[in-house]
Amino acid sequence: MVVTGYSVEDLALRNGFVSASIKATHGLARRLEAEGLGHLPVIVGYLSRREGLGERFGQPPGAPQNSLALLHHGELRLVSAKYHLPNYGVFDEARYFVPGDTLPVVRLHGADIAFAICEDLWQDGGPVSTVRAAGAGMLITLNGSPYERAKDDIRLELCQRRAREIGAAVGYVNMTGAQDELVFEGDSFIVDSDGELVARAPQFDDALLVTDIDLPRAKDTAALPAEVGGFRIVRHTVSEEPPAAYEPLTPVLTPRRSPTDDRAEVYTALVTSLRDYARKNGFASVMVGVSGGIDSALTATIAVDALGAENVHGVVMPGRSTTAQEIQDAEDLIRRQGINGRTVSVKPMVDAYETAAGLGRAGERDLESRVRGNVLMALSNEGGHLVLATGDKTALATGEGSLYGDSVGGFAPLKDCWKTQVRDLARWRNEAAAKEGGAPPIPANSFDRAVEGDWPGLPDPDVVDSLLDAYIGTDRGQAELIADGFEAELVKNVVSLVDRAEFSRRQYPPGPKISKRNLGRDRRLPITNRWT
Repeated sequence: MVVTGYSVEDLALRNGFVSASIKATHGLARRLEAEGLGHLPVIVGYLSRREGLGERFGQPPGAPQNSLALLHHGELRLVSAKYHLPNYGVFDEARYFVPGDTLPVVRLHGADIAFAICEDLWQDGGPVSTVRAAGAGMLITLNGSPYERAKDDIRLELCQRRAREIGAAVGYVNMTGAQDELVFEGDSFIVDSDGELVARAPQFDDALLVTDIDLPRAKDTAALPAEVGGFRIVRHTVSEEPPAAYEPLTPVLTPRRSPTDDRAEVYTALVTSLRDYARKNGFASVMVGVSGGIDSALTATIAVDALGAENVHGVVMPGRSTTAQEIQDAEDLIRRQGINGRTVSVKPMVDAYETAAGLGRAGERDLESRVRGNVLMALSNEGGHLVLATGDKTALATGEGSLYGDSVGGFAPLKDCWKTQVRDLARWRNEAAAKEGGAPPIPANSFDRAVEGDWPGLPDPDVVDSLLDAYIGTDRGQAELIADGFEAELVKNVVSLVDRAEFSRRQYPPGPKISKRNLGRDRRLPITNRWT
């Protein structure tokens, strides 16, 4: 849905928004014609509607559809809608769209090319299963497939399998950029009918991938079916004659960042997400509370790589228990990164707060953290900065951070990164700087800060994160986790922490999804819940 962006969520249910998408797509066709590009057949994804369906209980009002259109010589020559509507993980398309029932086929230079949208490739059956019978020599799929670790290999294997099943080449076209919690890494590619990789575009960068590929000559349209398996085959001919002979281009196969170490890939996803979130929401600068610890250090580093050091503001906020070393580490980070820095002591504010409110020990709990949050938001209002929450997935899962304190902010770059992964990414970033002849952006002391105190009564971070990943990522219950080899008392303790923290997680800012299951739209549990 390149015209509107993806995902549009409940905007799809607004009649005016659907009409604007349709109008913009027609406008794009006319603009291409006016600028001398109308002769090029262009396929775009957009939001349309199914006319004449009528209102029906349980059906999205207005019958919106996730569609593609062929633009040619100033007109929409062919329109087709997605059939399989995913309703799992971050997807709620059955809520927003009604399914299509067609397979579009475009004849170009005498070859037939079929088109489909994202989930139609992933699911068995549906319009993709009719490509062979429809006589197409190639299938091109338009995708808004969010980034997850190792998903690029899964996509390639899927397309290779589909190519062999349908006996046709497959072109996989994916979005780049980010939208709210979703990151799209591009990584478009082409495989031939045998499943061999022919060409591949880069990850996370906009790119024009131009490739020559041999396709079979199309059959006479009169000999081809008009319907296969309940799907209408809608056809449009752009040109019947093959192109004149020319020297084919050398295929481009952009290498992956590292086949054995995905830290660069994950880090780039985090940078891309923050950059797009800030830019698309009108923020030119961000603000980070810098503590000297690894979470705030990595968050600040990601912000610098995303927006530039001049647009990052670090605030050191010493309190009653802050050590001189922690202040030094925070100030060291600010110097290394070259970001804007300032120090605001929260001790007098906490003292005044306690005196004015007459607080006892219970009322004092988390007060210092919440005062820091107030300071950040006040400075944000004054300077128009986007405040970044610095907590990681481990802290969010276990309720380690303080609500309305550590959770303050408009975006959380590390929301889907386990604590152990934060340290790995920080090490990688320092290593990358060293390889380029630069100084490490993250101070060594940030790695050395003790972490045991972060989990009272819990073991080292590797064990905790492994258990959390098993519980949150797979929905395994306590008995299954114990059977997997985790110590029974640890399982009981961690599961209890996770379940009790659901209330605070609901109030945490958005952050980029990089795992198969994040603590957001991927995992939805009731707050009021006695099940353990």
